[in-house]
Amino acid sequence: MRCPLGKKGSQNSATPPRQRICYCTLSSKGFITLGDRMWHFAVSVFLVELYGNSLLLTAVYGLVVAGSVLLLGAIIGDWVDKNSRLKVAQTSLVVQNASVILCGIILMIIFLFKTQLLTLYHGWLLTMCYILVITIANIANLASTATAITIQRDWIVVVAGEDRSKLADMNATIRRIDQLTNILAPMAVGQIMTFGSPMIGCGFISGWNLMSMCVEYLLLWKVYQKTPTLALKCSKVEESELKQLNIKKENDMKPAEGVQLIVEKDVTGFEPQQEKEVGCAARIAEPFITFRDGWVAYYNQPVFLAGMGLAFLYMTVLGFDCITTGYAYTQGLSGSVLSLLMGASAITGIMGTVAFTWLRRKCGLIRTGLISGVAQLSCLVLCAISVFMPGSPLDLTVSPFADISARLFENEPLPTIASPGGEPEVAFATGMPNLLNGSTTPAYADPEMSPEPVPLISVSLLFAGVIAARVGLWSFDLTVTQLLQENVAESERGIINGVQNSMNYLLDLLHFIMVILAPNPEAFGLLVLISVSFVAMGHIMYFRFAQKSLGKQIFACCTPDPKAVSDSSLPGNTSTV
Repeated sequence: MRCPLGKKGSQNSATPPRQRICYCTLSSKGFITLGDRMWHFAVSVFLVELYGNSLLLTAVYGLVVAGSVLLLGAIIGDWVDKNSRLKVAQTSLVVQNASVILCGIILMIIFLFKTQLLTLYHGWLLTMCYILVITIANIANLASTATAITIQRDWIVVVAGEDRSKLADMNATIRRIDQLTNILAPMAVGQIMTFGSPMIGCGFISGWNLMSMCVEYLLLWKVYQKTPTLALKCSKVEESELKQLNIKKENDMKPAEGVQLIVEKDVTGFEPQQEKEVGCAARIAEPFITFRDGWVAYYNQPVFLAGMGLAFLYMTVLGFDCITTGYAYTQGLSGSVLSLLMGASAITGIMGTVAFTWLRRKCGLIRTGLISGVAQLSCLVLCAISVFMPGSPLDLTVSPFADISARLFENEPLPTIASPGGEPEVAFATGMPNLLNGSTTPAYADPEMSPEPVPLISVSLLFAGVIAARVGLWSFDLTVTQLLQENVAESERGIINGVQNSMNYLLDLLHFIMVILAPNPEAFGLLVLISVSFVAMGHIMYFRFAQKSLGKQIFACCTPDPKAVSDSSLPGNTSTV
């Protein structure tokens, strides 16, 4: 389905070369992503530093962020759909950067006057500052979600136009930017905080966001001005009525009749319809109705199973997050080795984006997802094998819930170790090292004892599988992303992608709950097997989607497909790509 007035501002007529517009779009996305990555890395470290090297504030922040996106994803997406593209981009950009700047200023004040704040109102003022920081940081994350939806899932679709190969290239480039910033951002912030101080780090991030906000705004404004079709946006109209109007083909009907448009410039001459007055009860119920309608619309999408398959990939401990890093330290890997492994993971991720563009040209979009899934699962077999190899701490005689039950029901105190200054420090059950002090010794280790070295066969196979699987993972992620872009109606792009983000966060939240319930290293092998099972279930869902879409041609030989449009035009597709 295409807006009847969409052809009025054709991109091939009076616009500059599309390549320049794509460059501006990707440049703005690069600035946004770099700022996001620096802030997400820094805020966790700041919260640990503020709360006496405890992970409590970081855990609360992670729970608040995941819960907020889970509950508000559909509402944010609906807001993106109902408002003009420029307004959404401007608002989300300003709110996101302003929140980070304000949060950085508050953190600087806390670091400067923490001692005085502790004595005021019995420490409640400091507690309120912690709550304020987490709240503002959560607002920044929600605004970042809105920015990602409008730029990655809407703007680049319009900028690419009918050229799906260009759309695939832009998606792949964005993923490469993600991989590079995942390495560069922590390195930059980490060096500043190591050779400076947390307060200097707060000031640097606040200054960066102030500068980048201006650059991002100018780049997006330039893209908007040079792409007339961005000013035309179909609002939510009943698709059945519009379809009936197109079928009837009434010659006396004007092209724009029956369709409402959000238009930045007065190119139609239409006067906007006055909104009907809505009662107080209806306004209160509107978010809940939007939440329900968003999930129902997501379920009814032709790419529902593909989206669910992608979400199931978030239910895994097989990634380079704090959980896997903590486990690696318990197995004797040093920080320098882990940094090299993270670099190798980023390289294989970039290889996955290259593989995606090549496979899509050769085999089509849907088959690319199948091939990527097989590649990822094949690599994760190494992770499953590592659970049973020498050096694996898997011990089925130890209950996975032994640690948490001892803490909660037997009132067993947390083990402590002596710090260099003589003060006792809490040793976490996961064996997470004290990263802020530069220690790479597992927390439960006795510094006066020299334990026998742990065989590295198991952990080597584990990380070999994780790193190699990134090729298939990112290729599959790009496949599902483009399927959503191509097969979701323009009027529903925001709300559908908002629900997709909610599903991703839901499965990600479940994987953290799984680790909380079984935090001891002896149970990590079970978590690995559960993770591989969830990844397999996700790819089974995608296989079912591909089977319904391609039918008997699902196993057809791959043939060159320059346009790559034949296998992604699904039944019931109403996309405006």
